[in-house]
Amino acid sequence: MLPVTLSLGKFCMSNPSPLRLDAALGHDIADKRIDVLRRIDAVGSISEAARDAGISYKAAWQAIETLGNLAGTPLVEKAVGGSGGGGAQLTTAGRQVLEAFDYFAQVRQVAMQQASATGHVTAFGLRTSMRNQWVCRVRELAPGAHGQMVTLALSDGTLMQALVTHESAQLLGLEPGLTVLALCKATAVPVQSEPPVEDTENVLAGQVEVVTVSSGKAEISMRLGCGAILVGFQNGGQAFAVGQPAWARVDPAAVVVALP
Repeated sequence: MLPVTLSLGKFCMSNPSPLRLDAALGHDIADKRIDVLRRIDAVGSISEAARDAGISYKAAWQAIETLGNLAGTPLVEKAVGGSGGGGAQLTTAGRQVLEAFDYFAQVRQVAMQQASATGHVTAFGLRTSMRNQWVCRVRELAPGAHGQMVTLALSDGTLMQALVTHESAQLLGLEPGLTVLALCKATAVPVQSEPPVEDTENVLAGQVEVVTVSSGKAEISMRLGCGAILVGFQNGGQAFAVGQPAWARVDPAAVVVALP
């Protein structure tokens, strides 16, 4: 068992500072947004940091804005002067986020080594209100006018699609073969007892396992071919019975892609 000698010190979450480190740091130690923040600190330019990170200027701005929103305070500010007439630099809060990130990366590495030594496989979970969460693998990406259409494959090869912005695809580092989580709210998934005649995109077939009626609405839990559970709501027709086949339509725009 490896000893953990790191001290919480100034990163204690009880600190009265308005900076919300727990929200800003998230769960993934390879977070592209942190990479952008680190590069801005090194080069003093958002555009140069974006180029070095291999993403667009807009994606870099999105990363900064998202982190700032999560942290509850700006992490980057304009810098006056310099050879280019100005640039960008981290605020005090921005530097705190980077320092805390490096600390937690060390803690995570020690924890993973301990888990590995005992034969356990550990994953840092994502807490969300979304009932539908499926482990998928990116099959392909197709750029379009409204973003990137990401084709995902469930464990049994069933395909589904998610529509994300170009910037989100860059910040997540989406590419074929990458393992991701696909998430969708149950309220955004209509379930019906007959296969759809039209608009068959993102239709998942399964078998009804649980029917829960509340406030006149029937919540349907169905098991997909890959073994995963999908939760949605009845879209008209006769009442569902346990064991009968069902089909769910998942709007690509309602699918959230996340890194596990």
